[in-house]
Amino acid sequence: MDGVTSDRSAPGRRRDEAEAGPGPPPDFRAVILDMDGVIVDSEPLHERAFYEVLEELGYGRNTGLRFADYVGRSDFELWADFVALRQPAQSLDQLLALKRDRVIKVMRREQPIFAGLPELVKRLAARAPLAVASGSDRAVIDAVLALKGLRGFFSVIVSASEVARGKPAPDIFLRTAGLLDVPPRDCWVIEDSKPGVAAALAAGMRVIAITNTHPAHELRQATQVVRTYAEIERLLLRPR
Repeated sequence: MDGVTSDRSAPGRRRDEAEAGPGPPPDFRAVILDMDGVIVDSEPLHERAFYEVLEELGYGRNTGLRFADYVGRSDFELWADFVALRQPAQSLDQLLALKRDRVIKVMRREQPIFAGLPELVKRLAARAPLAVASGSDRAVIDAVLALKGLRGFFSVIVSASEVARGKPAPDIFLRTAGLLDVPPRDCWVIEDSKPGVAAALAAGMRVIAITNTHPAHELRQATQVVRTYAEIERLLLRPR
């Protein structure tokens, strides 16, 4: 809720400073993007909204949960664990709605789309179909994609609420590939979180991890690790 490195560093260079080496451009038929931490700089906003809701309900930060443990996972999982632990008066659906509405309001006001992301999306969309596979609620996804004219670039959108298991299970990526009518092996995924990287690999896809949320060494299982959107463009769109 992310330039180019592989998971092998060049000699004499730290792993998180490695660069992409030369090689043929990757073969792909679709690109799937996570949303939080990839399209929009929203992980801090989700955390802020979570704790603001808890403050208003009288819990403060005394939740028994670490928000960082839920980065890349769904709001449902976060609030379900909170309900199981603290048994609040509010229902799970009420808690989900309180945070969702707060996040949407902040998104529309601050419009924290990552610099360079709209340009990358436009160029990728000219090459292959694009999709969003996000752990966020569908209403939040719709609010984000309404910013900067992004919605028109994505032919498929899938929320975690539409699959049985959230990331790191592969369900959301497999469903997205099915709706795209593209075999998983022909999809590249752009992710920022450790659960997202694990989910994409489990789905049989190749994954580019961008270091918007985690340092490169924590994402080293990804097919490629990058720092910037320009590096993703060079990796996926370099001349064939």
